[in-house]
Amino acid sequence: MENLSFSIYDLEYFLLILTRMSCFVFVAPFFSMKNTPAMVRIGISFFTSMLLYQALTPAEAVAYDTLIEYSIIVMKEAVVGLLIGFAANICTSIVNFAGHIADMEVGLTMVTLMDPTTQQNSSITGILYQYVVMLLMIATGMYRYLFGAMADTYKLIPINKAVFSTESLLNSMLTFLSDYVIIGFRMILPVFCTILLLNAVLGILAKVAPQLNMFSVGIQFKVLTGLSVLFFTAGMLPGVADFVFREMKKMIISFVEGMT
Repeated sequence: MENLSFSIYDLEYFLLILTRMSCFVFVAPFFSMKNTPAMVRIGISFFTSMLLYQALTPAEAVAYDTLIEYSIIVMKEAVVGLLIGFAANICTSIVNFAGHIADMEVGLTMVTLMDPTTQQNSSITGILYQYVVMLLMIATGMYRYLFGAMADTYKLIPINKAVFSTESLLNSMLTFLSDYVIIGFRMILPVFCTILLLNAVLGILAKVAPQLNMFSVGIQFKVLTGLSVLFFTAGMLPGVADFVFREMKKMIISFVEGMT
């Protein structure tokens, strides 16, 4: 009969693993969606922590003297999980930024929808890009990379060994903000260039035929042209998702380096 007994030190170590993993799952993209049941997230966190515990059973107990010191260790592990999940999650906001810019160019800024994943109003194109990116995250197995990266952090940042470098984390955020704008504009470059050319054509027509009301005509042309470009560039969405996934990997690595 298998012996399932364990000491209080093993339980404390398992709880620390569970703290980091649960904080990561509740913040990571796809798993942090509002329509993901809480019991599913709890189950993923618990069973993943059990698997990690089997591979990371400590040779010695976590050193602490008082309950306050153990609470500090728990908070450190929670912050590590939150930062790694946050590093992956903020990259998905790029598609919302790109969708907002595209709708502003097309003329659909006032048209918003309630996004069930975030319970916030978002642009139509932003929701389209977001769902495509999430779908490709599952189809390409990107979620496995996230869990694999999280498992590797227990080797790079052992339990109670996290050292937070404020300067490194701040530089990571500044680098992300610059990439945020660049990647966002690269996503909607076809729409942006097409609408720019359309504005130039409408400007010429306004000079050639001033009797035409180019304001009312231009609104309809912009919407029709913008939707057409979105339709014909749908095949480029896997490339859009690839931009986001590369940035996601870069941010996770950068945040982990800031805590080692």
